[in-house]
Amino acid sequence: MTKPLSVQLYSVRDQLAADRDDVLRRIAGIGYGAVEPFDPTGDPKGFRQVADDLGLAVSSTHAYALLSKEPAEVFDAIATVGTDLVIIPGGIAHEEFTTRDGLSRTADLLNGLAEQAAAYDMRIGYHNHWWEIEPRIDGRHALEALADLLAPEVFLEIDTYWAAVGGADVPALLRDLSSRILALHVKDGPGVKEEPHVAVGQGVMPVADILAASPDTWRIVELDSCAGDIFEALAGSHAYLTELSGS
Repeated sequence: MTKPLSVQLYSVRDQLAADRDDVLRRIAGIGYGAVEPFDPTGDPKGFRQVADDLGLAVSSTHAYALLSKEPAEVFDAIATVGTDLVIIPGGIAHEEFTTRDGLSRTADLLNGLAEQAAAYDMRIGYHNHWWEIEPRIDGRHALEALADLLAPEVFLEIDTYWAAVGGADVPALLRDLSSRILALHVKDGPGVKEEPHVAVGQGVMPVADILAASPDTWRIVELDSCAGDIFEALAGSHAYLTELSGS
């Protein structure tokens, strides 16, 4: 079964805070078939009801909350939201990705969370930014070295844009880490840290090559920031990716 295009809801965080149900309706109306929450602990029952009513799947969820809240509370909320892919999207000191000892500590943290998640039939993943890509450990990106230390059940969600900003050849990185990757953040922009993102297909990213290098993963659109109307950018991204896939 083909995985529907998803949206990371951080893209619409301000609008979501004002009117969650309207935002989800607009995302479904554009044609997206899934969403990725960034905080599953906020009214999980209400969220699930609206998502179900709109026919939106939950591709995965980010879960910063696992680093600060009682894990059982967070996992119960995730079960209600309706996904088994639970992603740590940061919250670990950047310096930990600059040394082997730091990578070992990071792997121990993620592997420990994975053991807890297994009791809920869930898997733990990690989402990169540029700071896991820029440092080199024995000539490899730090994220690649980290992958060697992770338990087999821990997966990666590769943010393709931040991987490029960090200096990676993104299609090559995806091929090298293919056995670990279950999801991609697909985004576009000028390829620098401080500038706003744009609709997928309107920036510098080689999107077709990236998707070809990881053909069976979830595609999750995200714009960390947007200079124009965010819903227009999400619609443009959907149109481009749909045309690219031929569906």
